[in-house]
Amino acid sequence: MENVHLVPEEEDDDLYTGYNDYNPTFDSEDLHNDVGFQQAVRTSHGRRPPMTAKYPGTAIGGRPIGTAYGSRMPVGTAMGRPMTGAVQDGAARPMTAVRAAGYSSSIARGSVFDPLGQSKGPAPPLERQNEDTPEEKIKILEKKVNDLIEESCLAHAHGDLQLSLEKAKEAGRKERALVRQREQTGTADHINLDLTYSVLFNLANQYASNDMYTEALNTYQVIVKNKMFNNAGRLKVNMANIYFKQKNYTKAIKFYRMALDQISNAHNAMRIKIMQNIGVVFIHMGQYSDAITSFEYIMSENPNIKTGFNLILCYYAIGDRERMKKAFQKLICVPLGIDDEDKYIPANDDPHANMVIEAIKNDKLHQMERDRKALAEKYIMTSAKLIAPAIESSFAAGFDWCVDMVKGSQYVELANDLEINKAITYLRQRDFKQAVETLKMFEKKDSRVKSAAATNLSFLYFLEKDYDQADRYAELAMTADRYNPAALINKGNTVFVKEDYEKAAEFYKEALRNDSSCTEALYNLGLTYKRLGRLEEALDCFLKLHAILRNSAQVMYQLANLYEMLEDPHQAIEWLMQLTSVTPTDAQVLAKLGDLYDNEGDKSQAFQYYYESYRYFPSNISVIEWLGAYYIDTQFCEKAIQYFERATLIQPTQVKWQLMVASCYRRSGNYQKALETYKDIHRKFPENVECLRFLVRLCTDMGLKEVQDYATKLKKVEKMKEIREQRVRSGRESSARGRREGSAGSGSSSSPINTPPLRASDSGQSNHGTSAKGERLSVKLKTLPGSNEPYEASTQQEIDASYVDPLGPQMQRPKTAARKRTEEDEFADEELGDDLLPE
Repeated sequence: MENVHLVPEEEDDDLYTGYNDYNPTFDSEDLHNDVGFQQAVRTSHGRRPPMTAKYPGTAIGGRPIGTAYGSRMPVGTAMGRPMTGAVQDGAARPMTAVRAAGYSSSIARGSVFDPLGQSKGPAPPLERQNEDTPEEKIKILEKKVNDLIEESCLAHAHGDLQLSLEKAKEAGRKERALVRQREQTGTADHINLDLTYSVLFNLANQYASNDMYTEALNTYQVIVKNKMFNNAGRLKVNMANIYFKQKNYTKAIKFYRMALDQISNAHNAMRIKIMQNIGVVFIHMGQYSDAITSFEYIMSENPNIKTGFNLILCYYAIGDRERMKKAFQKLICVPLGIDDEDKYIPANDDPHANMVIEAIKNDKLHQMERDRKALAEKYIMTSAKLIAPAIESSFAAGFDWCVDMVKGSQYVELANDLEINKAITYLRQRDFKQAVETLKMFEKKDSRVKSAAATNLSFLYFLEKDYDQADRYAELAMTADRYNPAALINKGNTVFVKEDYEKAAEFYKEALRNDSSCTEALYNLGLTYKRLGRLEEALDCFLKLHAILRNSAQVMYQLANLYEMLEDPHQAIEWLMQLTSVTPTDAQVLAKLGDLYDNEGDKSQAFQYYYESYRYFPSNISVIEWLGAYYIDTQFCEKAIQYFERATLIQPTQVKWQLMVASCYRRSGNYQKALETYKDIHRKFPENVECLRFLVRLCTDMGLKEVQDYATKLKKVEKMKEIREQRVRSGRESSARGRREGSAGSGSSSSPINTPPLRASDSGQSNHGTSAKGERLSVKLKTLPGSNEPYEASTQQEIDASYVDPLGPQMQRPKTAARKRTEEDEFADEELGDDLLPE
């Protein structure tokens, strides 16, 4: 208690006593002269460890503490121990409790505080790794191998198969060098088996991609036989695939089954795929019963669309009607595993939900769903068309059964397409009446089906030249679906045949606005501009069409013909040369090239192309005439004889060809043969004046007695000819006089007679009706001489008629016949296809 002091009672109890007392220790103005403070700064930067006293105080000893209950007294620390960090007797106490912060008792007095050691300068550079050690060499080599494998895979992904194979081979060489190096260093136990497997597997794949099947099989064998590789047995599937490509089906089956044995039931999806491959191989081998066994197992375990379709094909091959029906029912019941399309239709006014739907409407997942659904519909439609004629007594009954089955499935919208296919089947069988009746059933259906059916009906009536009905159904198709390009094309065609080209062009333009890739509309628009005389616009249409259909013979010829009409023969020749690369045996194209070169004055080139045209089609009179005239001009009359004799066979009633033969004999000096020929001509054409004149001249030159007889006949024939001409002249004069008297009697001038305009066909022009799409473009060009527009018909058949194929959005258009066959066509070896549908 000796240290406890009570507050005297006589003193006033002042709560604020001592607060104004000033301690000189806190005087910062005199710190520079304070030796103790400067010593503390030099040693520890003034940082002292925190106080642990229970009572408030400072590290400065002897500070009086004032309280409300007693006087102030100087205290040292809370428990009376000396204060750390304070200068006592001129020496600094060592600080060991904060060594981790950079303090040290060994620091000399006066040193600078540097806990990070920055005063020592930058750290020394890292020691360079020694690459000469075996381990480092092995690591570098492994990295090179991995890089080569990656480069090989990237090259294969970019389609450079040769480079990918070279990189794979180089990786194999590096990997073998790596193995030898490990063996030399005694680290063979540390060989990287995963790297070896990757190198061999990639090499085998690249061999297979480059069709080097033997090398690929050998590489796969190396992997499969190595027991150190896990799951290497699965690669027997790859080996089986190679045997399948080699058509070694027995070994393919063997390896597929070996792979199947090595795959556990846990990998059911892989087993199903291998079973499917086995079934496909059995189909190629013609063992349909074994294939059916595989496909039936798959349909019972994990059914899918492709397997169901293959199963129907097998049943069709063996002719089992009932099982075909059951397989079709299974096919339409296969779940697709896709969401309903209603999911992508905004159902409320929630902007956030609508944004999400808009974002996923065309994402890759939705595209995959659409592709899967389209593939399923394709298989179902193909299956129905295949089995319909086989499952019932008639194909109509078979289609009706398929339609009933489809209506009760998830593919109900395909029922109408099957009905349209039924009508198309009638067309293939030339049963137009049944086809029309079937299509007319759709007039009261929904707009999409009604538009398709009406488009097909318009097409049929257009082919039958019933243009009023064709126009009616084209209008009906447009009313049902104004955005149907096929309907607009058919409407444009019906207007085109009425020679209202401006209006036809408007319909074709509207079809192009609805479907910019509609080649039929673009082709017909070009023909329309051509008829209107707007050659530059027509040229623009056909140039655009050529960018879409690079190998279309019709488009190339139209371009050549337009350049010829624009008086640019060099461009016309250039396009015709491109056309010969597509159809090198087309006689009419070669003849046109010969005509252009002849107009340019290049007789040698003209002869070459005319001769090639004659080789492919020796019945073209204009080509025969040109070749005969060419040999006469070049003084080779003997060679001209064979061409004129050919013309005589083609046109036996035309006397000029026989006269040309006789003339060639006379020019070549074979007068006896010429005389015999003239006599033969005289027997066939006794009133031919030219023949008699040559007979008189030849008999005179040869001194024959028959000259008098031929001279007498010549006089009689010439006199009869004069009498006939005089009668014709007198008849014309009398008729003209009668017309003048009639017009004078009528008073005013009469209205002129309306004569129809001269058509291209009236001048001997013959053309092809064309279509600018699909397999129909393979029809060969046929008529050319004397024609300004060889690939468009002079009548309505020159433009494309259209029909709708319910199998897909692409509309395949058939071609129509363009002209009647003439005598020349009897010698042609090419025919214009008249089938309505592509194969």
